[in-house]
Amino acid sequence: MFNENEVKSKMDKVIENLESRFTTVRAGRANPNILNGIMVEYYGAPTPLQGVATISVPEARQLMIKPFDKSLLKEIEKALYAAELGMAPTNNGEVIYLTIPELTEETRKNYVKQVKDMSEEARIALRNVRQDANNWVKRQEFSEDEEKGYLDTIQKLIDKYNVIVEEKYKEKEKELLSI
Repeated sequence: MFNENEVKSKMDKVIENLESRFTTVRAGRANPNILNGIMVEYYGAPTPLQGVATISVPEARQLMIKPFDKSLLKEIEKALYAAELGMAPTNNGEVIYLTIPELTEETRKNYVKQVKDMSEEARIALRNVRQDANNWVKRQEFSEDEEKGYLDTIQKLIDKYNVIVEEKYKEKEKELLSI
């Protein structure tokens, strides 16, 4: 039996992934998610920054990183430089501050292009989900009408999810271009 919920679930995961990737694109405001994926050497093992420090937003354009263990300040600072975020960390011996620079028009346009590429990757992932579902339906021994009905259902789903991707893109583009 064709499982529409399974296809929806896979498409939902594509949207979740897109949203999560969008949070890593900074829009001139401090967002702790821009530090996702930064690894810190902790007792010889690479550990996510969020696992060794609390990250807060004391001001609109500033992040504060407070390590659980002060001896990690140098390692965190090293990891931040290695991540090439375009921001210089400021270490006061207790915490590290990252000040988000104002975005230039050119930077904003580059970020919009980056977000557009992410959106296109999401559309490709949705098409792959559709292709897998279509192939599954075609391998089954459904009557012609049943098969056509299932393929139409899958197409309606991808149309709906493509609209969601476009809305998310427009929303992020507006956020990036607003000053």
